[in-house]
Amino acid sequence: MSGVVTAPDGVPRCPWGMEGERMADYREYHDTEWGLPVHGDDALFERMSLEAFQSGLSWITILRRRPGFRAAFAGFRIPEVARFTDADAERLLADPGIIRNRAKIAATINNAKVAAELTPGELDALIWSYAPDRADRPAPRTLADLQPVTPESTALAKDLKKRGFRFVGPTTAYAMMQACGLVNDHLADCHARATTEAAGRAGG
Repeated sequence: MSGVVTAPDGVPRCPWGMEGERMADYREYHDTEWGLPVHGDDALFERMSLEAFQSGLSWITILRRRPGFRAAFAGFRIPEVARFTDADAERLLADPGIIRNRAKIAATINNAKVAAELTPGELDALIWSYAPDRADRPAPRTLADLQPVTPESTALAKDLKKRGFRFVGPTTAYAMMQACGLVNDHLADCHARATTEAAGRAGG
């Protein structure tokens, strides 16, 4: 599939929001979260972390475990995760509610420690400073119009890495940018595009 897909409810959506048995979970995320602006250091740290855990996996795997991730990582409150110890890392490796990947767990704890050294609001400002000008981005009409990496995501990943963040490469950075509304990658005929575009102009 490439262009929008019209669901049984008569609403046109991006095709990834209409994927078979996963349709209900994806549809709600697509309609109510993906592409809307996300602000706040903790909220962006959560999205950065979840996108890193998603690397190599399907997003539905992460989405369905999000409550488990939030419980395991203290609600992704940066100061609390920054205080995690080696014992906490071992605890997380035994937690069935998350993806038990040692490197990704270590990266999340490391990233919290790096973020905790920033001033309040600095992580938010840093990430959003790489949002491209919306006027320069025509609405994608098919999935083929979307790229997994952009110059902005490459630059953001480079900046984060220089500061000590891990597991946030250009592809992961761009997925975060899409999810957090730095770009609006809903397809042109998707019902959610107008809502996310208006929200982006108001809160970007």
